[in-house]
Amino acid sequence: MPKSTAPRRHLPNSPFKAKATPRIEDFVVGDRVCHDQYGLGRIVAAEYDIALHVDFGDRQLRITSPYARMHKL
Repeated sequence: MPKSTAPRRHLPNSPFKAKATPRIEDFVVGDRVCHDQYGLGRIVAAEYDIALHVDFGDRQLRITSPYARMHKL
């Protein structure tokens, strides 16, 4: 069975805490980041609450929100 890439919803009556996902406000143009699939990169542009443009050296990619697989260094 293939793993779904869609994030799971947090139900309001769940006894478990919701996972915090990084927001676009947490990232600033010029920040160094690490992506689980693409590796090390630098943010070169940001679209308001939609996506980040990241330069990974050999390519530039548009990473859409939520940024669960990307972390600030």
